[in-house]
Amino acid sequence: MIEGGPPSLEILYERGPCLVVAKPPGVLTQAPPGIDSMEARVRRFLQIREEKQHHLYLGMPHRLDRPVSGVLVIARHVRAAQRIAEQFELRRVVKRYWALVEGELTPSEDPATWSDFMRKLPEEARSEIVSSDHPQARQAILHWQSRATDGSISWLEIQLETGRTHQIRLQAMHHGHVVLGDELYGARSRFGPPSIDPRQRWIALHARHLSFHDPMTKELISIDAPLPAPWSEYASLLGEAAPFKTPA
Repeated sequence: MIEGGPPSLEILYERGPCLVVAKPPGVLTQAPPGIDSMEARVRRFLQIREEKQHHLYLGMPHRLDRPVSGVLVIARHVRAAQRIAEQFELRRVVKRYWALVEGELTPSEDPATWSDFMRKLPEEARSEIVSSDHPQARQAILHWQSRATDGSISWLEIQLETGRTHQIRLQAMHHGHVVLGDELYGARSRFGPPSIDPRQRWIALHARHLSFHDPMTKELISIDAPLPAPWSEYASLLGEAAPFKTPA
């Protein structure tokens, strides 16, 4: 018997080797042993639920940044993890994000595209925009649509075409509309609960939707994650389309 209660975990989908959870902001996707992460939380949850201390495999075919919330898919065996990871690599996964950004972006029926070149800075948890001929340049493409604005804040729906480190955060800053709370990229505003530790601070970026194919049955799986409660402070901007998660 495993001692201790299971950690809080919001399961959005579970079937066969696929487990999809809602990642809260402020938590790492993966971390070394002894440091809190979604991988550690899910492992502990399953160990307690299944009373299995050993031989519990978890594959993490993608990641979300620490201050970001939303849909996170996890695989329960190696073959499933490889097949899901391949879908990400081949850009067969549909990834949609919601973001609140500084400044006004006029709502439009047609999505716009940001295409830039960027690189991950060596030894730093940060990326930067570079010229296309930079030896480390990697193209970053996303499509965005402004769904609402109050003149100082805009609500964007974003679909990633590529998946670079901090891509949405960096491109939003580069194009003059930094994500609320994202002090790393120059945000003037705070978002979510205050914290002395900057690593625990949230940003207004949420992995709202993920669509992929079941690695075994090939069935299309489409998952939406509700918004963490602090987003409700912007309910007048988001309107009735926003599904908020109530506090635990």
